[in-house]
Amino acid sequence: MYFRITAYHPAENISAIFDSNGKFERLWQFSAGIIDKGFKIIEVSGEDKFLDFNIDKAEPDTEAILLRACLRGEPEKLTYKLNGITYPAVRVDDKIYIPDRGKAISGGAL
Repeated sequence: MYFRITAYHPAENISAIFDSNGKFERLWQFSAGIIDKGFKIIEVSGEDKFLDFNIDKAEPDTEAILLRACLRGEPEKLTYKLNGITYPAVRVDDKIYIPDRGKAISGGAL
């Protein structure tokens, strides 16, 4: 299963986007591992929900959690227009994605 988590580490003031492509069977397992490292979960998605803007999906890897983006400070919540539909999105450094394609703000089915 392919999962993506955006998280913030308050003690270190670091935000990150993590992907897992095959390491975990359940999303809660991935989330628990990130929380155990001191991170606060901001967004969590499976590949059936998120839409990529400029983060290519990783190859299958049953051993690693993949760091896709990292930045000092909190992740930025913003809106992003894709194919005429506006969605809530998240950005860490220069990486942007839409955590839930089912939550269009305008231009699509609500």
